[in-house]
Amino acid sequence: MELSQAIELIRSDDFDKDTIATWADLGCGSGLFTNALLSFLHPKSTVYAVDQYPVKINHPAVILKQMDFIKEDWDFPKLDGILMANSLHFVEDKPSFLRKVRAALKPNGTLLLVEYDTDTPNHWVPFPASFSSLKRILLEAGFKNVHRLQEQPSIYGKANIYASWIN
Repeated sequence: MELSQAIELIRSDDFDKDTIATWADLGCGSGLFTNALLSFLHPKSTVYAVDQYPVKINHPAVILKQMDFIKEDWDFPKLDGILMANSLHFVEDKPSFLRKVRAALKPNGTLLLVEYDTDTPNHWVPFPASFSSLKRILLEAGFKNVHRLQEQPSIYGKANIYASWIN
């Protein structure tokens, strides 16, 4: 996926570019979606880019953290938002994990998800969650609003990739 496609996938009128915010990108990988997120945030915002492998993102707003975000405790301040792009499908116990996410957010905080719209696992997506399945789990975890943003065909076929804005 190209940066322009990632930007388009997570585009939302709910971003507030006028307010300095603190976000975490859990499972940031190469930083593609970290950079897409930065295009919607105030220039003085902070993004914690978290991955279990070494990350190389060179941007003044990014704080790199190498850790297993599923197993390890987080030491972030309360967050305005959490981005998880193609990383929630590595979490087996989604209800417990999403309660942890909810607790890490400020009262009006946002969870921005990018996932495959399927419930069928494979080698690369071991614990998938379609939008309809995930919506039910999110509401049970204490989130109030789950909005589907955009979707794009996956280059791997079978299921589209979707973005959702949750608070």
